Amino acid sequence: MFSECVKETSSYVWIYVLVGNMLRGIGEAPITPLGISYIDDFAEPENTPLYIACLHTVALFGPMVGFTLSSLFAKLYVDIGFVDLETVTITPQDIRWVGAWWIGFLLAAALMLISGIPFCFMPKSIPIKNTQPSPKGQKIKESETSHPKRDEKATVKGEIVGAVRTGFFLSMRALVCNPLYFVVIITTLIQMNSFTGFITYIPKYAEQQYGQSISTANFITGATTVPAGALGMLLSGVLMKKYKYGLLSASKLVFITNLLSYILFFAVFFIGCENPEVAGMTVSYNGNKLDTLGGNQLFSNCNSDCSCSTTKWDPVCGVNNITYMSACLAGCKSSTGSGKSLVYQNCLCVESTGFPSVNSSVTLGSCPRSANCDKMFLVYAITQTITTFIFSISGTASYVIVLWCVCPELRPLAVGVYMLLIRTLAGITAPIYFGALIDKTCLKWGTTSCGGRGACRLYDTISFRNIYLGLTVGIRTPTIILFFCFIFMVKKMSPVKKGNAQENGEKKPAHLEDGSKVVLNTPEIEKQTLM
Repeated sequence: MFSECVKETSSYVWIYVLVGNMLRGIGEAPITPLGISYIDDFAEPENTPLYIACLHTVALFGPMVGFTLSSLFAKLYVDIGFVDLETVTITPQDIRWVGAWWIGFLLAAALMLISGIPFCFMPKSIPIKNTQPSPKGQKIKESETSHPKRDEKATVKGEIVGAVRTGFFLSMRALVCNPLYFVVIITTLIQMNSFTGFITYIPKYAEQQYGQSISTANFITGATTVPAGALGMLLSGVLMKKYKYGLLSASKLVFITNLLSYILFFAVFFIGCENPEVAGMTVSYNGNKLDTLGGNQLFSNCNSDCSCSTTKWDPVCGVNNITYMSACLAGCKSSTGSGKSLVYQNCLCVESTGFPSVNSSVTLGSCPRSANCDKMFLVYAITQTITTFIFSISGTASYVIVLWCVCPELRPLAVGVYMLLIRTLAGITAPIYFGALIDKTCLKWGTTSCGGRGACRLYDTISFRNIYLGLTVGIRTPTIILFFCFIFMVKKMSPVKKGNAQENGEKKPAHLEDGSKVVLNTPEIEKQTLM
């Protein structure tokens, strides 16, 4: 055991996973800000929402296929090809089952290499139409031809470095001083904390709440939730193009869809199952519900003479539909069969619930949930799909609002900062504190080979549901108020006529409503860096 502990603590495999994900993130980082800003720069204003919606709809096909394939890989044992599967006594429905997760990494790596090939054929620069040089550009060109060349390399390099530094800080200041952009960032950041934490633990929630296997949970998520999100984002783009939504109309669309999905989400609180019946943990050995959940009543008269371990989790299901932590704690005296067909006979604890000794047997694995619980899972899947569809309608509008809150020259930086904050302050932190609070509902922890705490084997289903869903709703509540304030901020902005906007030299102003536009304040940024 000591050698196994040393090997376990000295394993550095996690470093490869960390470095691999860092490299993947570096490669993916420029795609979203540059891709969205490119669409906004070269597309007509009324077509921008539809193109962005199509981009995100196609992007969601990746998670949909991923969830579907992961459901297949989850049915395969983690050591497939290296062990004799006949010796494996657990099934995919068992909480201890570990699927072949590593196949997904190999497949993802191959697909990433293939998808990177087209980028090798892209031009170094995007060709643009020939335009007349500006007066300032003409003066620069004349001065370059009228003066003799000097040591240009050092001079130009210094000017470029200084301009980049100055321009970056001025651009960041312009974004921070933009009240609309600031409110949108704060609102989206809070909302994405709620969404990321919720979506991360959907498979675990389905497994613990409704007794579904990880394979089934992944398949349902990939077949219902993700397509509903893609359809909602596409519908959003179509609506914004057809009715030519401006900034105010897009804000109202986001607010209404968020509010509707927020209200509908409360129905999920009432769509759940009771705790599974585990002897000594949730029910007594007589089958009565315990007032205090936990492992303080694992021993009874039927197993007091068996010297059973209270740390071992090897569940068996009795004919009385009660799960026991092990065959020993069930008071079993004999067994027949082998492997997955192993059956324990003459179990005293089963007899104590009224079953005769000739039928007091238990089989491997936890007892399945009731038929009513399966019906509740179906209702949950339908409700969750509808909620996701309504919520995702605001997805495209949210991206467009970020673009329309700033001047055209700052849009790539605005989207970049937007994605950076979401991925760091929501994508990294949300799963951590969601997982920490969910662990508080654990009733039985597994034990590692070194005697430390392993994975949770049994959760308090009701507490899990209240904490998981309550945290999701609680974090999301302030966003409703913030976006309501955002709409009033947009309404207070005075619209400017189209002719005046063009005279001021604005390339693509933000839209307040159909035909009306707004000139956004960009303090000193245009004077010093953009002219």
